[in-house]
Amino acid sequence: MPRPNRARTADAVRARSVCKEDPRLSTAQTTPGLFDLPGSAADQEVQRARRRSRATPGDPGRPRHDDYDDVERDSYLGTHHPSWLARAEFGGFRPVPLCISHRRLVHRRTLPRAVTPWLLDSGAYSELYLRGTWTVSTSEYAAAVRRYQDEISQLEYASIQDWMCEPHILARTGLTLYDHQARTVASYINLLWRDDTLPWMPVIQGWTLDDYLRCVDMYDAMGIDLTAEPRVGLGSICRRQSTREAVRIVETLHGLGIRLHGFGFKVQGLRAAHHLLYSSDSLAWSFSARHQDPMPGCSHKACSNCHRYALAWRNRMLRSLPAWHQTSLHPPL
Repeated sequence: MPRPNRARTADAVRARSVCKEDPRLSTAQTTPGLFDLPGSAADQEVQRARRRSRATPGDPGRPRHDDYDDVERDSYLGTHHPSWLARAEFGGFRPVPLCISHRRLVHRRTLPRAVTPWLLDSGAYSELYLRGTWTVSTSEYAAAVRRYQDEISQLEYASIQDWMCEPHILARTGLTLYDHQARTVASYINLLWRDDTLPWMPVIQGWTLDDYLRCVDMYDAMGIDLTAEPRVGLGSICRRQSTREAVRIVETLHGLGIRLHGFGFKVQGLRAAHHLLYSSDSLAWSFSARHQDPMPGCSHKACSNCHRYALAWRNRMLRSLPAWHQTSLHPPL
């Protein structure tokens, strides 16, 4: 399997941004301000320097993936608490990977030093649901992710500033589904241009199967081969993840050779599609804990913020999945 080549992708993106002949992206390429590509000679020299630095041995940027045959399918445990990144319970010989939102990190003066791999959620749903648009600029988000990479460390993937395609989100933004897809693809390209050494994870957005396939085509039209990416997020699926339509979407994209990450997958969704995902994240344990008595030995009224409950929930969830192989399973409590 070929290794992702960010330099080649960036060059292809710039060439495609000038060409307006592809009907699949005619709207995206003629929308003012959609693509935030650097145009000055100084900006281009910065990008060339970044590409040269990535080619050197011992590159501290994005990890290289030479072999995808034995990729571990990870279950990232969602958390509201940045401090969990530094808790010893999540590290060790078999660390429990965590998922945390940019919204939980961005205003902190000091950041924890991670003892476990983790995934950054961009907070896209909250941003669009609460504000109807992205109020965080590309440069602001890229600078924040650079800080997380440098100060927290062990960042495996950072989700882009994507645009969900659920009907109620479309109603909130006032844009079309195609507009959301175009802006999602543009976000990935813009973030690559800002800093292509960070582990950006592209996201496929849509609602029907044809929508998702069109989004794959839109990436391809911009010179981006999603099958060469180590992980690709699957958006707008979590609220219908156990339906036949959702499983069909996952099956089809998996069949194309795309290594999918399922955002916000719950137990029922994972039971239906876990074998088709390379990773997933879930914060469902917190909601579950709100409606149950606290665990024995816990003094709080509910375990909705309890790391002991979260680890126990994750163990039970993974053991409930048929034929699931999870090498990072935390030892039972």
